[in-house]
Formats: sequence, structure tokens, C-alpha cells
Amino acid sequence: MASNVLNRYLFEDLSVRGELVQVDEAYQQIISSKEYPLAVQKLLGELLVSTTLLTATLKFEGSITMQLQGDGPVSLVVINGDNEQRIRGVARHKGEIDDNASLHDLIGKGHLVITIEPKKGERYQGVVGLEGDNLAEVLESYFERSEQLKTRLWIRTGEFEGKPHAAGMLLQVMPDGTGSADDFEHLEQLTDTVKNEELFSLEANELLYRLYNQEKVQIFTPQPVVFHCGCSRERSGAAIITVSQEELADIIATEGAVSLHCDYCGTNYSFNEEQVKELFVEANSGNSTLH
Repeated sequence: MASNVLNRYLFEDLSVRGELVQVDEAYQQIISSKEYPLAVQKLLGELLVSTTLLTATLKFEGSITMQLQGDGPVSLVVINGDNEQRIRGVARHKGEIDDNASLHDLIGKGHLVITIEPKKGERYQGVVGLEGDNLAEVLESYFERSEQLKTRLWIRTGEFEGKPHAAGMLLQVMPDGTGSADDFEHLEQLTDTVKNEELFSLEANELLYRLYNQEKVQIFTPQPVVFHCGCSRERSGAAIITVSQEELADIIATEGAVSLHCDYCGTNYSFNEEQVKELFVEANSGNSTLH
């Protein structure tokens, strides 16, 4: 069964490219870090699929962050990924949320922020209005305006064999200008027939053959999609020594330790009084070495 993988493909005779992403384990790790309402879980899955598909359209080394924010019951949903398809995500919400709440019910008056950070080159940030009934339509408008490339997305979340799954497909006219509107519309109609269970379970070769068996489709080497948080005890310690020792002493006196919680993976890092002292000793020792 297809799992945690991104496939890129190309229609050899039609100047259209495509992507297929299928994630279960990575998605499950993201939504298990907190007790999210069902509608928030779905939105995290949709943004996860969108981020992965968007990352795959960019030819660069670096990271991309997609962030939904607004004044609704869900104030923030963020997914961060990179060119190696290492992903993480988190959402912030309050109050009761209906299972069938729409994008606009959840976010309210808000927008989507797309931040692209290449390892080499300039950082780019775009702010996208939430024009459309769902996230796929919002992103289609973004591609139309920013890239001037006809793009369609299919984004699905749901349960399959008792576990949460997220998957999606993207079709995009090649930027060389040779693609025709009729060819693209033909492929759109074929892709519209895809079922959730097919997206969640079938290997790329079988799924693409079912959809496009009369077309010449070239499939490239698949890329794994993995959950990767990046937090560590070392990073937490580095953050702690940016706080004054007096303030840390007050926290320890009240709480018994200084604790940091990672929203992305749910890990807690705790430092007692002796361990905090050691952090400052090590930091001062490092500074002395530099001089």
C-alpha cells in the first residue's frame, strides 16, 4: 500500500506535469501531538498535502512554510517542510468546533502566508487572500496570479483501514508555454474521477494507470515524506540561557524546574537547578575559548 511518498510525473505528449502525495504515518504524528478537533485535523492534513505539493514544484534547496491565520476559532495552522520532504506542523484553536466546519468557519477573516527560504538566495514571502471555498481553490488562485500557470489540486483527508490518511494530486501546465487548454481540461476530467480509497491505498503506478491509461505517463523516482521536528535537548538548553539567571531562579523556586514544550512533536524538556547552572558554565566556558 502507498504510504508517505511523493511521486512526480509527466505527460509526455501533453506538456502537463503532475504530482501525487500520499501520507499516513507522518500525518498521524502531526495530529497526535495534541488533542485536535476533527475539523482541525482535516485542515492540518490539507495544509500538509498542499505544502508537500508546493515544495515539489520548486527546484531549490531550502524550506517552505505555509501558514493559515485569522480571527476565527482556529487562529493559526502552520506546516513547515523542506526539499527533502521533512515535514512538521501545529495548529492553535479555542472553543467548540463542529466536525464539518469549513475553511472559512475555522479561520474566519484571514489569509494564507507562504514563506520560501532557499539555502542560497533571497527569502520570499507571499500573502494570499482566502478566495475560494476550500484550500485547493485558494492555492489554484495563487498559482494563477503568481506563476501564471494553470494549476488544479485535489486534496483529500479521511480514515482508511481505521487510521487517518491525507493525500493529494496536482496538475500544472508546463511553464514552456506549449501546453493546450483542451489537453489540460481533458486531464482534469480524468483526475476528477479519483476516489479517496484509491488515493489512500494504491501505489502510484496503479493509480496513474487507472486514471490515465490512454496517455503516456513518465513517473520519476519517488521521494519519501517523513515527519521531522528538529527539536532537541541541546536546542532547548540554548534557548534557556537567553533568559536571565534571576528569572530562571524564580521559575525553579516556583516550579521546581525549567521546562520547555515542543508544540510540533509534544516533547517536554525539563532542566533542574543543577542542570541550568551547568548550561551557563558550559556557555561561559565556550565564550572564554573564543577570546
